[in-house]
Amino acid sequence: MVVIDPVARRTDGESVRIAKDVLCAGARAKICLPETSEEFARALARRGRRRPVVIGDDRALLRTVGLLHRERELTGGAPVGVVPVGQAVSLIRSLGVPTGTVAAARAVLEGAVRRLDLLVDDSDGVVLGGLRVPGAITATPPPAWAAWPPWTACRSFVRTLVRPAPPRLRTYRLRVEADGVLLSDLDEPVQGVSVRARGGRAEVVVSGSADRTAAPATVRALSVTVSGPDFRYRADEVVGGPVRTRTWTVREGAWGLVVPAG
Repeated sequence: MVVIDPVARRTDGESVRIAKDVLCAGARAKICLPETSEEFARALARRGRRRPVVIGDDRALLRTVGLLHRERELTGGAPVGVVPVGQAVSLIRSLGVPTGTVAAARAVLEGAVRRLDLLVDDSDGVVLGGLRVPGAITATPPPAWAAWPPWTACRSFVRTLVRPAPPRLRTYRLRVEADGVLLSDLDEPVQGVSVRARGGRAEVVVSGSADRTAAPATVRALSVTVSGPDFRYRADEVVGGPVRTRTWTVREGAWGLVVPAG
């Protein structure tokens, strides 16, 4: 079953047409054209025993794997095929899928299944590539005139005279635990935390303090928990949070992706 993401249809209809023609020429395919995320989910839920194939970008693949995970149909289920269409396809490329439309469609038809690890968080979210929790962000404070009454002419005049305030580095104090072992605590700010699933384990890297004096700490673990005051994180290309605590656990070989054989 081929699910064509609506964003792909709007941004590159010609590539979508080529992918559909190649897939339909090589196999019996049911084509689904959802317009909303709800219709996308219903199409996957009604696929029966058909193998899911998505035409779209990184977010379309993330949506597909996330939905299949929540249906508990990833492990032992049919592998996922993807034909990348769109500007944001770096995640798909990093997983071994060709970015050329014809090559990717042929890989779906003739390729091999590659079992991949999955990071799953405690809210049932999934991470295919990697995630990062920034320990420091650059924030520009609002100018003083922004709090003045909305006298448009006066505000505009002052804005031309006042030099913007320099950006400030805001640091977060994060507590990081890997398999229950403390890597960093709230008494020391860090630059950031990155996590990636590899070989059945999470590779956890805690960068040094915000002044770059401490060396990164790197460990491999089955799970990692990050805690702190209302922090955000970037899982693949999706920003999550703010949360006070989040745990990610590795599911080894949890899903299958069709990639070129050999």
